[in-house]
Amino acid sequence: MASFESSSLLSPSMSASSTDQSTCPSIAALKSLLTSTLRITTIDNRVFIGTFMGTDQLLNIILVNTEEYILGNEASRFVGQVMLPWRLVLHVEAFDQQSTSNSKVKDDRSLYI
Repeated sequence: MASFESSSLLSPSMSASSTDQSTCPSIAALKSLLTSTLRITTIDNRVFIGTFMGTDQLLNIILVNTEEYILGNEASRFVGQVMLPWRLVLHVEAFDQQSTSNSKVKDDRSLYI
């Protein structure tokens, strides 16, 4: 799993003129997650697992091929493409191909926000 602290992400109040987007570490971190599988837990006890396609200026998260789970309920449903408002996001995890192939190795790069 890949990990980033919330302070490393680009805040909505940062403008493009205040930082060089091509060298900003938070932009590079988000770009490295594109097309990765994310597991996002929301404040209303739902979990979304889908492919990360990007964010908008307000940091809403866009996922495609998404499954929705309700915590405490084993049933899931396919919801397809979703946009998750940033204010509802409680926890984000990025699945890394390397960590899934070798589960005994602890990867401290999981994405916690």
